[in-house]
Amino acid sequence: MTVFRCILPLCALSLLISRAHGQTQSAATAAIDWTKAADSAALTLDRDFYDTNAHYYHNSNRGDTTFHYWPQAHALDVLTDAYLRTRSPRYLTRMNEWMDGVRRKNGNTFLNEYYDDMLWNALAMLRVYEATHDKKWLTATLTLWEDIKTGWNETMGGGISWRKGQRYYKNTPANGPAIILAARLHRLLRRPADLAWAKRIYNWEKKTLVDAASGLVYDGINQDNDGKLNTRWKFTYCQGVWIGGAHELYKITNDRAYLTDAVKTADLSLTDPTLTTNGLMRDEGKGDGGLFKGVLVRYLTQLVLEPDLDKTRRNRYAAFLRTNAQTLWQQGTARPALAFGTFWQRPPAGGHTDLPTQLSGIMLLEATSLLERSRIF
Repeated sequence: MTVFRCILPLCALSLLISRAHGQTQSAATAAIDWTKAADSAALTLDRDFYDTNAHYYHNSNRGDTTFHYWPQAHALDVLTDAYLRTRSPRYLTRMNEWMDGVRRKNGNTFLNEYYDDMLWNALAMLRVYEATHDKKWLTATLTLWEDIKTGWNETMGGGISWRKGQRYYKNTPANGPAIILAARLHRLLRRPADLAWAKRIYNWEKKTLVDAASGLVYDGINQDNDGKLNTRWKFTYCQGVWIGGAHELYKITNDRAYLTDAVKTADLSLTDPTLTTNGLMRDEGKGDGGLFKGVLVRYLTQLVLEPDLDKTRRNRYAAFLRTNAQTLWQQGTARPALAFGTFWQRPPAGGHTDLPTQLSGIMLLEATSLLERSRIF
């Protein structure tokens, strides 16, 4: 069994923090080595959450060994981020262990009651396939995709259900990731049916769950089997997957209408006070909500890297992500544990945090490192 070594000694972490009180924001940002910060954050996932015997990630860094299916997918995504950044075989070891451990914990299958959970695992495994060209990951992805497509039905005019036991309830968490997966499968395999699925799901969601004027993406419709649109729940997660789906469709079709849709929702995500306050993504709590910001971070970052995005927006989105990362690293991180808080201006009490919240923080630091390496900053 491979044991991860400390990539960055904790005694050196102070070198990554701003050098002096009162310095300008640009100087403070320059003082942070984002790649070293991402290295240190990746280490915490392995050191504080990973079960070296059962090969899955615990629900907290303080003894809660509960297995939750969907955060495991984002942990695999974070391993892939680190692998793409470092090409270190230690991450390949963890990925392969993950596949066996998570499948066992989920009843010796990747199939699940919840379509959105299966989608996140399919997306993560497809990224591993792209990174490693190991076909077992593609095989697992396609098995999930075949099951996910059975979630489509004509209640509310279409859409993929949230879960198998509640087929009338349709939401963005199930349909946004499905657009991304179908589009990526088409890009890789060139199967016309995958592109047709991506467009079909996209058109339904745009008509049903996206506010045409503002670009705000609502969470779901018909939750109580009453036909009502839920306009109360406004989550960073929903904006993130819609941005990701629109962007993926733009990349494979070159239809600028998709890029326009992505930009509209991205603009809103930076300005709507229910999503962002004073330039910081809002606190959405622990548990599932702890992962929501990480979803927006991942797909907004991909939009920043889009060559056809206008320079003004690229700079604006990148500055937003950098401000959030700087705030998290300097204010929202409990040291020496390097545990992240649910709001990036406040560290978690006693250094105690849960897996979803930690994953969002790691995703933000990996994204900022990627943008720096891509010379966006």
